[in-house]
Amino acid sequence: MSGEPRGRWTRPGGTPGGLGEFLVGAAMVCAGGYMVLQNTQVSSGFWAPFSWGRASFGYALVPLCFGIALLFFDGRSPAGWGLTLASAVFILAGILMGLNVYFQQTSLFALVTMLVLLFGGIGLVARSLRAH
Repeated sequence: MSGEPRGRWTRPGGTPGGLGEFLVGAAMVCAGGYMVLQNTQVSSGFWAPFSWGRASFGYALVPLCFGIALLFFDGRSPAGWGLTLASAVFILAGILMGLNVYFQQTSLFALVTMLVLLFGGIGLVARSLRAH
């Protein structure tokens, strides 16, 4: 039994790394990630992706309507499914690309704390998964 790791719980990722390092790192990643997400604000503007200066929501809505009509006519229509899914993806991408993400004003101490927790935790988790 000499030279063999102490047990299954001391080998995260199948390596002789420490379970304690993994758990502390995972807790740090969770705390740092939570703090970063709590200090981030998301808002949306007008729907203008892919528009080249024009409102393009209608360009995605027309094929969606045709696709839905085809699906009501024939539920197995590949063209209906294709138009509906492609238009839905285009509309979802437009909504996501129209979002504005801002980081709230915070103190330097709070920012450094968030970053140390997040990236220090990632480092500990990675360290626990390699043999040492």
